[in-house]
Amino acid sequence: MTELHELPSLPNFSYTSKPEQILQGAMHEFLLHGYADTSMDRVAATAGVSKQTLYSHFRDKEGLFTALIEQIVSERFEFLFSFELLQGEPKVVLRQLATTFLNQILNDQRYLSFIRLVFAESGRFPNLAQAFVRNGFGLGIQTLTQYLASHPELGISDPEATARIFAGSVMSYVITMEVLHGKQVMPMASDRLINSLINFVIPQT
Repeated sequence: MTELHELPSLPNFSYTSKPEQILQGAMHEFLLHGYADTSMDRVAATAGVSKQTLYSHFRDKEGLFTALIEQIVSERFEFLFSFELLQGEPKVVLRQLATTFLNQILNDQRYLSFIRLVFAESGRFPNLAQAFVRNGFGLGIQTLTQYLASHPELGISDPEATARIFAGSVMSYVITMEVLHGKQVMPMASDRLINSLINFVIPQT
């Protein structure tokens, strides 16, 4: 699925738990072979655990992949929608959210490879793509909707639709520029996108 030279070797450190150890091995195998061609046997071997241990934590490959999605979202983006980060003037908060989100993704080649994997497998395994949307994009939109709704001074009639436009545009930038390798074809600085989105959400005075 992904060329070997694009995948760094598994990190050599002490895992805090067996599930974490298994998820690290699963990430390596899914990116290397794709979802369909990754077996639980391969995951167990790469993670350095027995099949019995693997199945004691994850009942099947789909459950393992879903757990991996949840871990990735938690590790990289949970702090984006923390209470502390969502305090302050909307113009500042929205800029910080978009900028931090883009920096987190665009500087993480392994995560970009994971997005490509989800796209590639979405036709055959739509439930996996749905899990990715539900656990990542969906949670972000839900939180952003609540934030926009808590600021009636913005005069937003449909906070959810506005949150979808904002978050969807940022994610589309990632997909177009990096996942689909469009930055050489139609380059654009991320600041231009963020500035335009903020001007769209916040009335100009």
